[in-house]
Amino acid sequence: MTIIVTGGAGFIGSNFLYYYTNKYPDRRVVCIDKLTYAGNFDTIAPLTAQENFRFYKTDLCDRDAIFEIFEAEKPDAVVNFAAESHVDRSIEDPAVFLHTNILGVQTLMDACRTFGNVRFHQISTDEVYGDLPLDRPELVFSESSPLRTSSPYSASKAGADLLVLAYHRTFGLPVTVSRCSNNYGRFQFPEKLIPLMTIRALADKPLPVYGTGLNVRDWIHVDDHCRAVDAILEKGTVGEIYNVGGRCEVRNIDVVKTICAVLGKPESLITFVSDRKGHDLRYAINAEKLETGLGWAPQTDFNTGLTQTVRWYADHPQWWPPLLSR
Repeated sequence: MTIIVTGGAGFIGSNFLYYYTNKYPDRRVVCIDKLTYAGNFDTIAPLTAQENFRFYKTDLCDRDAIFEIFEAEKPDAVVNFAAESHVDRSIEDPAVFLHTNILGVQTLMDACRTFGNVRFHQISTDEVYGDLPLDRPELVFSESSPLRTSSPYSASKAGADLLVLAYHRTFGLPVTVSRCSNNYGRFQFPEKLIPLMTIRALADKPLPVYGTGLNVRDWIHVDDHCRAVDAILEKGTVGEIYNVGGRCEVRNIDVVKTICAVLGKPESLITFVSDRKGHDLRYAINAEKLETGLGWAPQTDFNTGLTQTVRWYADHPQWWPPLLSR
């Protein structure tokens, strides 16, 4: 079996590559990554020593290049992690998000159709559902929740989801979609909350928190997400959407305070800054479909996982400094 993993030099993609090559050493794994500012080839460089691993530096929107890769590698499945994903950047420049997150997906699916109706899995986000009120804890997002996007980023991901499902209905392409809550773990680019606050705290710099810090996110360890994607690929029903959540709602301010505690830094480093435009209040995922249907469940306790993650950044100062200049 040969699987193509796009965006494999990014955060979740790189963790998935290590997970997948370790679990399935007899399968061929092909990584495609454009190596934008958020992609780091050094993260996955050790995998290049394996005979069953191949890397291509390619833009998903380069149709000719993508088709050449598919023709050469003859994949059985594709998992698309590749995406522009930072909300703040999408507010500054929406065009690049629409280009990569929608047109790139179209190119991949056209290649899947052309070269054997290849199984396609789209990695999406819970942000396509918009947000929930802070005072209604009983409300959670299910796979049938309406799409109510708040940013150009989430709108581009919702557009891609709809396109993927349309290719299934119109062309019979075997697809699945997973919508995951906030991931954390090693290899995350230091523009996201946990690595950003960790790195700044290590340097005793101010920790800027949006608004009042009361926004709530559902957190899941990246290893649990990788296992969920694997379960969907192996046992998921074609044409279906699966929510992936950690059942772990935490306020942003509490995440930052925990980081300070792990590093032994004072909470006085925390500063509050102007809120993000269209900032979602609360995310909460109902992953019962995945849990009961495919036998998956998150395994990593948040406090344990967060402590391990913060320690990883503290113990790997050679990994993240080169990324800061990007």
